[in-house]
Amino acid sequence: TLDPLTQDSCAFFDDHALFDDFTGVVVDTAEGARIARALGQNKMAILRNHGLLTVGTTVDSAAWWFITGERTCQSQLAAMAAGKPVSIDDHHAALTHGQVGSELAGQFSFHPLYEWIVAQEPDLLD
Repeated sequence: TLDPLTQDSCAFFDDHALFDDFTGVVVDTAEGARIARALGQNKMAILRNHGLLTVGTTVDSAAWWFITGERTCQSQLAAMAAGKPVSIDDHHAALTHGQVGSELAGQFSFHPLYEWIVAQEPDLLD
Protein backbone atom coordinates (compact mmCIF):
# COMPACT_ATOMS: atom_id res chain seq x y z
CA THR A 1 0.00 0.00 0.00
CA LEU A 2 0.97 3.64 -0.22
CA ASP A 3 2.75 5.41 2.58
CA PRO A 4 1.93 9.05 3.39
CA LEU A 5 5.14 10.47 1.91
CA THR A 6 3.77 13.54 0.12
CA GLN A 7 0.80 15.87 0.33
CA ASP A 8 -0.73 14.14 -2.69
CA SER A 9 -0.28 10.68 -1.18
CA CYS A 10 -2.26 11.85 1.85
CA ALA A 11 -5.34 11.98 -0.41
CA PHE A 12 -5.22 8.17 -0.15
CA PHE A 13 -4.40 7.93 3.57
CA ASP A 14 -6.64 5.16 4.98
CA ASP A 15 -8.57 5.46 1.70
CA HIS A 16 -7.10 2.79 -0.56
CA ALA A 17 -6.87 -0.98 -0.66
CA LEU A 18 -4.61 -3.66 -2.04
CA PHE A 19 -6.09 -6.39 -4.25
CA ASP A 20 -3.35 -8.98 -4.09
CA ASP A 21 -5.04 -11.92 -5.79
CA PHE A 22 -3.98 -11.59 -9.43
CA THR A 23 -5.25 -14.54 -11.43
CA GLY A 24 -4.53 -13.37 -14.97
CA VAL A 25 -6.79 -11.75 -17.54
CA VAL A 26 -10.34 -11.34 -16.23
CA VAL A 27 -12.70 -13.80 -17.92
CA ASP A 28 -15.36 -14.06 -15.22
CA THR A 29 -17.65 -11.41 -13.70
CA ALA A 30 -16.89 -12.87 -10.27
CA GLU A 31 -13.48 -11.16 -10.53
CA GLY A 32 -15.20 -7.78 -10.54
CA ALA A 33 -17.10 -8.67 -7.39
CA ARG A 34 -13.86 -9.75 -5.69
CA ILE A 35 -12.18 -6.47 -6.64
CA ALA A 36 -15.22 -4.50 -5.42
CA ARG A 37 -15.05 -6.30 -2.06
CA ALA A 38 -11.36 -5.47 -1.76
CA LEU A 39 -12.02 -1.83 -2.74
CA GLY A 40 -14.78 -1.45 -0.15
CA GLN A 41 -15.52 2.21 0.54
CA ASN A 42 -12.05 3.35 -0.59
CA LYS A 43 -11.34 5.55 -3.59
CA MET A 44 -8.47 3.48 -4.97
CA ALA A 45 -7.35 -0.12 -5.18
CA ILE A 46 -3.85 -1.16 -6.10
CA LEU A 47 -4.22 -4.31 -8.18
CA ARG A 48 -1.11 -6.42 -7.59
CA ASN A 49 0.69 -7.23 -10.83
CA HIS A 50 -1.70 -5.05 -12.81
CA GLY A 51 -2.19 -1.39 -11.88
CA LEU A 52 -4.70 0.93 -10.28
CA LEU A 53 -8.45 1.19 -10.12
CA THR A 54 -10.09 4.38 -8.86
CA VAL A 55 -13.67 5.41 -8.20
CA GLY A 56 -15.46 8.63 -7.42
CA THR A 57 -18.91 10.14 -7.35
CA THR A 58 -18.04 11.89 -10.62
CA VAL A 59 -15.88 11.04 -13.62
CA ASP A 60 -13.79 14.11 -12.76
CA SER A 61 -12.87 12.89 -9.29
CA ALA A 62 -12.30 9.28 -10.42
CA ALA A 63 -9.97 10.51 -13.19
CA TRP A 64 -8.09 12.78 -10.78
CA TRP A 65 -7.64 9.98 -8.24
CA PHE A 66 -6.23 7.75 -10.99
CA ILE A 67 -3.77 10.41 -12.19
CA THR A 68 -2.73 11.35 -8.67
CA GLY A 69 -2.57 7.71 -7.59
CA GLU A 70 -0.25 6.84 -10.47
CA ARG A 71 2.00 9.81 -9.69
CA THR A 72 1.96 8.94 -6.00
CA CYS A 73 3.01 5.34 -6.70
CA GLN A 74 5.86 6.62 -8.88
CA SER A 75 6.95 9.04 -6.13
CA GLN A 76 6.97 6.28 -3.52
CA LEU A 77 9.03 3.98 -5.75
CA ALA A 78 11.53 6.78 -6.42
CA ALA A 79 11.77 7.58 -2.70
CA MET A 80 12.32 3.92 -1.85
CA ALA A 81 15.03 3.64 -4.52
CA ALA A 82 16.80 6.68 -3.05
CA GLY A 83 16.89 5.32 0.49
CA LYS A 84 14.57 5.11 3.49
CA PRO A 85 11.55 7.37 2.92
CA VAL A 86 10.29 9.54 5.77
CA SER A 87 6.53 9.24 6.21
CA ILE A 88 4.18 11.98 7.33
CA ASP A 89 2.84 11.12 10.79
CA ASP A 90 -0.70 9.72 10.99
CA HIS A 91 -2.18 12.85 12.59
CA HIS A 92 -0.95 15.17 9.84
CA ALA A 93 -1.66 12.62 7.12
CA ALA A 94 -5.29 12.38 8.29
CA LEU A 95 -5.56 16.16 8.50
CA THR A 96 -4.16 16.53 4.99
CA HIS A 97 -6.49 13.78 3.72
CA GLY A 98 -9.39 15.92 4.92
CA GLN A 99 -8.04 18.84 2.92
CA VAL A 100 -7.01 17.15 -0.36
CA GLY A 101 -8.84 13.81 -0.34
CA SER A 102 -12.49 14.84 -0.58
CA GLU A 103 -14.64 14.29 -3.64
CA LEU A 104 -14.90 18.04 -4.12
CA ALA A 105 -11.10 18.35 -4.01
CA GLY A 106 -10.81 15.63 -6.66
CA GLN A 107 -13.35 17.32 -8.93
CA PHE A 108 -11.77 20.73 -8.43
CA SER A 109 -8.25 19.43 -9.07
CA PHE A 110 -9.22 17.71 -12.32
CA HIS A 111 -10.93 20.76 -13.81
CA PRO A 112 -7.77 22.63 -15.01
CA LEU A 113 -6.51 19.46 -16.69
CA TYR A 114 -9.86 18.96 -18.40
CA GLU A 115 -9.82 22.56 -19.64
CA TRP A 116 -6.28 22.09 -20.98
CA ILE A 117 -7.22 18.85 -22.77
CA VAL A 118 -10.24 20.47 -24.42
CA ALA A 119 -8.12 23.48 -25.47
CA GLN A 120 -5.46 21.18 -26.97
CA GLU A 121 -8.00 18.89 -28.67
CA PRO A 122 -11.06 21.03 -29.45
CA ASP A 123 -12.62 18.37 -31.67
CA LEU A 124 -12.67 15.97 -28.72
CA LEU A 125 -16.23 16.99 -27.87
CA ASP A 126 -17.57 16.90 -31.44
